Amino acid sequence: MPSTKSDERTKQYSIHRALGASTVRVTDLVAVEEPMEIRILHWFKSVPKAESLAVTMRTPGNDQELVAGYLLTESIISETQDLLGIQALGESAAPNEYLAELARHVDVEQWRIGRATFVNSSCGLCGKRGLEALPELPLLDAGQFEISGQLIRQLPGLLAERQTGFLETGGLHGAARFDATGELRGLYEDVGRHNALDKLIGDAFLKGQLPWMDQVVFMSSRGSFELVLKCITAGVRVLATVGAPSSLAIDAARARQMTLIGFVRDDRFNVYSGEWRVRG
Repeated sequence: MPSTKSDERTKQYSIHRALGASTVRVTDLVAVEEPMEIRILHWFKSVPKAESLAVTMRTPGNDQELVAGYLLTESIISETQDLLGIQALGESAAPNEYLAELARHVDVEQWRIGRATFVNSSCGLCGKRGLEALPELPLLDAGQFEISGQLIRQLPGLLAERQTGFLETGGLHGAARFDATGELRGLYEDVGRHNALDKLIGDAFLKGQLPWMDQVVFMSSRGSFELVLKCITAGVRVLATVGAPSSLAIDAARARQMTLIGFVRDDRFNVYSGEWRVRG
């Protein structure tokens, strides 16, 4: 059973640990996972309407960033003026329900129609029509953003030394963004890799720091289609991951000329798309 709670992200458990032929009782620090409901207040035919949008299993902390990132990467909102505010519901010190108030011009019903068309276009996000429905990446400013192969090899170490939650529990994914010099611009952790990325994106969205045309996102996970789609929505040019990408992630990255890098570990990496942005 859980004992004291060190912070909102971790809990301590008394467990039995096997050491060879013997066992010992130790205290283990475990990542917290709790449901969070995202509710929205929007307008439908000149009438305000409040409803539940989604429930996600996440690690508590930076919940407002998570809500903002989710709304953006789901393409419900696209500009800061689309989101009027985010507030916790209930009187709990650790709320698990949030309400996002959307501007009157945000058409949630049209978003639902577009999303249903996207999902059903080709057997659930696969095939040519599904890829054509991907959002366009913002145009680059003058000059092409590039990243050195040397920096890519350093990313696992740069992330690991700052990923405190993972060091404590071994159970949290990390999503970080770095500039071309290797300077850390943001880092979030969560039990869900998609939540960690939404927190990272949501933080920048709320601060008016998107799109990221001159930064690389690095994640301690595999490179799934979902992560590529979220990065494309945020205007990310380079996504690198510790694990392998999926086939649809590669197809999506190539369709939008995004640089996708996988297996970044042990002084090596694979470039699956956009190799012209990698120097050396």
